[in-house]
Amino acid sequence: MSAWVLPDHIADVLPAQARLIEDYRRTLLDTARSYGYELVMPPLVEHIDSLLSGTGEALDLQTFKMVDLLSGRTLGVRADTTQQVARIDAHLLNREGVARLCYCGPVLHTRPEQPHATREPLQFGAEIYGCSGSGAELEILSLALDSLKCAHTPTERGLVADLADARIVPALLQQAPDANVDIDRLQTALISKNADALELAAQALPGAVRQQLHALLGLYGDVSVIRKARNALPALPQISQALDELQWLCDHIQRTHPDITLLIDLADAAGYAYYSGVRFALYLRGCSEALVRGGRYDEVGAVFGRNRPAVGFSLDVKALANLSTPSARPAAIAAEWREALDWRQTVRALRAGGETVIVSFPGQGVEEDTACCDRKLVEQDGQWVVQPVSAA
Repeated sequence: MSAWVLPDHIADVLPAQARLIEDYRRTLLDTARSYGYELVMPPLVEHIDSLLSGTGEALDLQTFKMVDLLSGRTLGVRADTTQQVARIDAHLLNREGVARLCYCGPVLHTRPEQPHATREPLQFGAEIYGCSGSGAELEILSLALDSLKCAHTPTERGLVADLADARIVPALLQQAPDANVDIDRLQTALISKNADALELAAQALPGAVRQQLHALLGLYGDVSVIRKARNALPALPQISQALDELQWLCDHIQRTHPDITLLIDLADAAGYAYYSGVRFALYLRGCSEALVRGGRYDEVGAVFGRNRPAVGFSLDVKALANLSTPSARPAAIAAEWREALDWRQTVRALRAGGETVIVSFPGQGVEEDTACCDRKLVEQDGQWVVQPVSAA
């Protein structure tokens, strides 16, 4: 095999796309900072028992593992950053009040999450620790929506926010705590909306509970689904609270983001072992893959000895950038190389002032680098001046 061939689903990022990704990264971090989020930079590798502890166990098959030659312990290359940020909140910051943290860095997956996805996403995320109220969900969802708009995602196609709640299915199952039910099989049937598979997975449950689970399959659509759910589901405290919070969140988002389409899917139990309350995904209309996923995951810090309320979201900056066409390189100044000190000082001053100056060295000929130059540095009456390229 040729030495230049990269592993499957691993790719170089060339200049035009790299420039766009970096622009997105800066915009996303600036947007998070405007909300008061502080940047953290967890390490790319950690001891495996830290990366995969608690709710991180679901990432086991996605995590590359290796042996640390210094300690002999097993290390993992992070496949997600949330577990690391929970550790930082619990052990390094250890704040009593609310902590708003954000991050942006590469993660590595053993397999792509979708058929054409990269195994090396550039993950951006924002998380709130220490707030159990619905205001935290509203802020994190608002930040996610503003992040997409500030990053110039093509939202003219229409954004769809798909909301669910991880408390509803456990509340229904708690009515029959002694029933021998394969939870994974049950949740898979709900996610795929497969009524036959659901019946098989729920056969050990009482008839009333099975009926309620089947009702979830039809509780999908606009915000009116919440009203329908109140009639179709039992008025258990957890379910009533979940529906109340979903309604409240939808009401506020509709007021501030009237252009967003809100959908409710009460059968969507994706990430049920991770999320503990409201969860959401943001899509461009017509796209099957979510741009953003997030929600409440209050148990994320428990394994680190500090079980604080937590809510957040993450997205892949590379996938976001793939939706846009890279812009042309910013205009620059062309300059033919000179040894003279005054020429070098002029170039340095231009660069210090924010200009891009591309130097052509003797004998190199016309370079593609200078194609973006709309001005040139020329000597005029003993002074170095900048002129339009079209000038004589």
